[in-house]
Amino acid sequence: MELIDAIILGIIQGLTEFLPVSSSGHLELGKAILGAQAVPEESLLFTVVLHFATALSTLVVFRKDVFEILKGLFQFKWNEETQFSLKIIISMIPAALVGLFLNDFIEVFFDGAIVIVGIMLVITAFLLYLADLAKTTDKNVSFRSAFAIGMAQAVAILPGISRSGATISAAVLLGVDKTKSARFSFLMVVPLILGKVAKDVMGGDLTFHGDQAVAMGAGFVAAFIAGLAACTWMIKLVRQSKLTYFAIYCLIVGLIALAWSIWG
Repeated sequence: MELIDAIILGIIQGLTEFLPVSSSGHLELGKAILGAQAVPEESLLFTVVLHFATALSTLVVFRKDVFEILKGLFQFKWNEETQFSLKIIISMIPAALVGLFLNDFIEVFFDGAIVIVGIMLVITAFLLYLADLAKTTDKNVSFRSAFAIGMAQAVAILPGISRSGATISAAVLLGVDKTKSARFSFLMVVPLILGKVAKDVMGGDLTFHGDQAVAMGAGFVAAFIAGLAACTWMIKLVRQSKLTYFAIYCLIVGLIALAWSIWG
């Protein structure tokens, strides 16, 4: 893997993990443009490294929230922090079930199926447009809405469906406050990412060569810095109801991906 390829893919992952444009979809497009040889047998390890970097950037941005949640949990009371943590757990159930029982089926969509990425990006555009039309409220995430948002996250495993776009859109369309929707969307994915990283590491399927250390490190740093910027920016954009801009972007990229798959 070339150093510049690692940095480019790291930036793509860091930005698109939080911006509602589908990180998995963009990584598939990035691989198609750079060539499959850009991320050969160490592809899984590199993906794990990038995901860990973005999870870490989330923890940094929401460090105060995470600290308050942990502090509240150790009070061993049915308080707001305990309830929020339970909602996070509930939201993880659909995606966890998909990962456990449909993993082989899902992997088929990560094999250069650019046409699938294009279609899903168009769907993401539609969801973002609908979310921007939703009325502003001050409603919190309920236990029922947490599960519904989790269902949206499970669907977003498909490349091209933005995880943040799908979960934020689902929350907003359910009447949840936009800022709270973004906060819940970003925090709910951290346990899943860390769990997936741990599973891949302990699975023994990761391939690492010493000469890839610099590229891996560069990709990690690029994803982490880009993630910090994108996460902070995205919270402001959701609050200001500016998701339509991303809807237009996803529509354009989705149509380009479809054209690429047909005539490329």
